[in-house]
Amino acid sequence: MRSIKQSPRPANSVALLPVFSLLLSATLWGLFWYPLRLLEQAGLSGLWSTLLIYLGTLPLLLYLLRGRYHEFSQAPWLLAGLALASGWCNVAFVLAVLDGNIVRVLLLFYLSPVWATLIGWWFLGERVHRSTLLVLVVALSGAVIMLWHPQMGMPFKSEAADWLALSSGFSFALTNALVRKAQTSSLQMRTATSWLGVMLVASLLLLFSTSPLGEPSLAALLAAPIIGLLGITIMTFSVIYGVSHMPLHRSAIILLFEIIVGAVSSQFLTNEVISLQEWIGGALVMLAAFLSAKKQTE
Repeated sequence: MRSIKQSPRPANSVALLPVFSLLLSATLWGLFWYPLRLLEQAGLSGLWSTLLIYLGTLPLLLYLLRGRYHEFSQAPWLLAGLALASGWCNVAFVLAVLDGNIVRVLLLFYLSPVWATLIGWWFLGERVHRSTLLVLVVALSGAVIMLWHPQMGMPFKSEAADWLALSSGFSFALTNALVRKAQTSSLQMRTATSWLGVMLVASLLLLFSTSPLGEPSLAALLAAPIIGLLGITIMTFSVIYGVSHMPLHRSAIILLFEIIVGAVSSQFLTNEVISLQEWIGGALVMLAAFLSAKKQTE
């Protein structure tokens, strides 16, 4: 990014570092559902877990913002949009993986390459090929197959977790676009803004919800901020660095590795089962994501 001065590295190292950074983030996000479910079992609901986890980033957040408050005035609307998009992305994702099937949630979330293509074209001026329409049809067909239940007659009455996953994926693509657009802001400011946005959205939802704190265990209350300080820090910096150093569509396809990690881990750690219909729909979503990235690099 503009504000980070990098020491000279061989060309291959420069090219591979963003890839490894995104793979690390995808792996950790693919496993993130597990500690969230452990926290829920220990008495912390999704909204409270999210708030406490991101409150754990406050020490580093305040350090990142030190001497940088003036940057907000340089791009206030972009940073405000980044905060809201990142906030909803993370809150919706947490609620989805707590209430829904892990693999199903991840597959629906990762319609994000489709949204990334559209947002990249509209917001960043990135080139879109004519075949994009076909890719969109394939991706949306996969989503409809996954969401449709014969007894309902239409896909628009699916579980809340499905729509949380879809909206989280869209917000994720929008967040990445805003990260790239806000080039006048430092990496530190963009990171801090993303974290503050999650705390803001979680707090607002708690104000208007009936979700009490309850009686969580002391271990859960201590673990949540630690997860934030360590896990969220690594995952956030990894993905922001990666998407800032390569085209939006390419970063989106690399992050699909999260689905593999989530699928493997859920098979070992849960009793969840994916139906044939969901695998077919998911395969179309993955195919569309692959075609999107392949076409954009031709």
